[in-house]
Amino acid sequence: MMHLKNRSAMAEFSSPSRLDRLDVATHKVWRSDDDFQSDMLERVSRTFALTIPQLPHALCRVVSNAYLLCRIVDTIEDEPVISSARKHYFCQQFVGVLNGTKNAERFARELAAALSSRTPAAEHELIRNVPRVIQISRSFSIPERQAVQQCVATMANGMAQFQLSNDKHGLTALQDLDRYCYYVAGVVGEMLTTLFCLYSPEIAKRRDRLFRLAVCFGQGLQMTNILKDVWEDYENGACWLPRQIFADEDFDLHKLAKGEKSPQFQRGIQRLVGVAHGHLRDALRYTLLIPRRETGIRNFCLWAIGMAVLTLRKINGHLNYTDGNQVKISRASVKGTVVVSRLAVRHDHVLWLLFYAATLRLPLSRTESAHSPARSSAGALDRAV
Repeated sequence: MMHLKNRSAMAEFSSPSRLDRLDVATHKVWRSDDDFQSDMLERVSRTFALTIPQLPHALCRVVSNAYLLCRIVDTIEDEPVISSARKHYFCQQFVGVLNGTKNAERFARELAAALSSRTPAAEHELIRNVPRVIQISRSFSIPERQAVQQCVATMANGMAQFQLSNDKHGLTALQDLDRYCYYVAGVVGEMLTTLFCLYSPEIAKRRDRLFRLAVCFGQGLQMTNILKDVWEDYENGACWLPRQIFADEDFDLHKLAKGEKSPQFQRGIQRLVGVAHGHLRDALRYTLLIPRRETGIRNFCLWAIGMAVLTLRKINGHLNYTDGNQVKISRASVKGTVVVSRLAVRHDHVLWLLFYAATLRLPLSRTESAHSPARSSAGALDRAV
């Protein structure tokens, strides 16, 4: 996620002659915007390429677009050779592209020139197609566009601030991890809730209860990803673990080394598994507030929860893992999650029984779900950037 080494000044990629020499070879031509978005989803995220199409068509189109916009921000954050200051610059430029004050074509060329070969080819292709993603986003209704743009702008601003302040030896406390997860994923839960309410008046009647749980949904998924990818992030010079949690277990994250296997470190990981478990329990509560007849929306949520729970089980059962692939769930597990969710999607009691059975041996920590962990500071952050 973070840079491995600093690049030189911004001007390195801002020269018009440099940009004009970029590869302009003909790339794949898609028959429609829906084909384009479907193909891009399949290439940049097999998980979301599986879950998003479960949504009703109208929601599928806008959520697909929102995911691709968020993935553009993720691509900026994950590029290992771009400095934190440069990432902050690109995030701010992208916010300008979203609100129409910056040119999408210019942004795409400049960012494409800055990306290294360590960024996957599919993400290079996505960045080259930023103008098309933006064009599609402008075809949605004004309320939908506002929801998506607010989410992506909040994510970009929040990520940019964390990029400038990140310490490779971890965040200070669990509250800082909460805030990071909010900007990376919790805000997406809020956006999805807004879109669900715009789609269905029946869902909109439950808006307040859904919003109280929306952040926890994103937080549970993101914490699971952080735990799974902890060693890959560490190799890229980033650490999103909270030092306070590990200090309580008598382990100093400043002394963290690749493949750390001390009991103290593993207890810290288990405590974070417990926190993620608590958030995923709230995510199921969120899902069951969706009307039973909305099976597409429920499956979209249930599949994500199921895969996250199975990942936490693998992490908790293999605390000496040194690579994310060692705790990655199998295709058979994914298929099992899909089949079981489809059979039980309308039966709330069965879904709770399945959840309890799947999380039986996982540690569990109580979580705060009444409000966004970053709400109180969001305004100050927006004013600062």
